[in-house]
Amino acid sequence: NDGSGFPLPRFVSLKSDHVNVRAGPNRDHDVAWIYTRPGLPVEITAEFENWRRIRDRDGTEGWVYHSLLSGKRTAFVAKLKTNNGLAPLYESADPNSALRATLEPGVLGAVKRCNGRWCRFSGEGFDGFIEQDRLWGVYPNEKIE
Repeated sequence: NDGSGFPLPRFVSLKSDHVNVRAGPNRDHDVAWIYTRPGLPVEITAEFENWRRIRDRDGTEGWVYHSLLSGKRTAFVAKLKTNNGLAPLYESADPNSALRATLEPGVLGAVKRCNGRWCRFSGEGFDGFIEQDRLWGVYPNEKIE
């Protein structure tokens, strides 16, 4: 297995608005489905040569060509059982700081950095700090510079 040498699993994002997902790690396999949303966070679970097996937030897995993936980190606001799932976005990495926005589950944004507890998270019309465990696309305690 001549993979990238990066740790597995790891999060990446989709680079293009047309990403073919295949049943196996070569072009002989049929396209099982196509992602059409650039910036979508996905988790790489396996590597084979220039192919990566990815898993999305619904748990669906398939193989994509490595050049369709980006190291740029993105995340979704995760669903939570409590408080109707809304996630507060603060001015700083402190729950006592000013509330910037309240984000619904499924909101997609860019992850600028994380310290293991808080992430700087920005997207269409919002920018602030969110508790790291409220995001799908970063690992608990993961640090991102």
